[in-house]
Amino acid sequence: MTKSSDSKISIQNPYEPWLAEVEKITKEVGGARAIKTYKLVLQDEDAKKNFNFIPGQCVMISIFGKGESMFAISSSSTQKDYIEVSVMKHGKTTTALHEIEEGDIVGLRGPYGNNFDVKGWEGKNIVLIGGGIGQAPLRSVLNYILDNREKYGTLDVVYGARTSKDICFKEEFTELEKRDDVSVHLSIDVEEEGWEKYVGFVPNNLMEVKPSSENAIAITCGPPIMIEYVIQNLLKLGFNEKQIFTTLEMRMKCGIGICGRCNIGNLYVCKDGPVFSYEQLKGLQGDM
Repeated sequence: MTKSSDSKISIQNPYEPWLAEVEKITKEVGGARAIKTYKLVLQDEDAKKNFNFIPGQCVMISIFGKGESMFAISSSSTQKDYIEVSVMKHGKTTTALHEIEEGDIVGLRGPYGNNFDVKGWEGKNIVLIGGGIGQAPLRSVLNYILDNREKYGTLDVVYGARTSKDICFKEEFTELEKRDDVSVHLSIDVEEEGWEKYVGFVPNNLMEVKPSSENAIAITCGPPIMIEYVIQNLLKLGFNEKQIFTTLEMRMKCGIGICGRCNIGNLYVCKDGPVFSYEQLKGLQGDM
């Protein structure tokens, strides 16, 4: 992974957000823990032109008068005119975000954190393993690779949710399954009428897929318990600690190392992450 010193817009006050219009809202999942994807367009033309990020980085989104929260950017950096974030409704700020409409204005600052080393991984086989809303940061990597497909080897996408109604980016997965240069492996946790794909937890599906560790990079994101068992199974499949990566952006608070609330052992997610290799995190799982 690499630090992205050239990927931030220079502004005098790091707490001052840029204004962004909500151009489009896509409902991904319904219910009490609904998920929506927001397409955001910066209103300042210079900021829009100079806003550069790399998959894995995050932004702080402000709902004026309600609060702000950190989210992984779920769109690819190959898309220059907008960014997307995918948000699960589970707290005050995310609930407020779920109540806004297309055309509304939000605050945006960032990007924050390090990134997935997508440039350094060129020529390698890529395995993406996600669960639930954890697919959001992986989506950024996925679409970046698809937009630069000739630079990478095989591409396996392993993704699961509790039920078929909880699957994020359904239409995108449907289109992805039609491609012959991507292997998609979807799953749900419990049996469901009409579901013909894998039934079981994501780590178990991973063992059915059995991706090769040769010249490969594996990236996983999802609930902490899923990540733990995915990493265990990747090690069983022959992946070493330097081949396995995850992102812990959900722990990020201020984003600039001031509040001290995102530490994992001696690491700070905002300053040292949110992207980490398993080599870095080994032995710190109890703090995650």
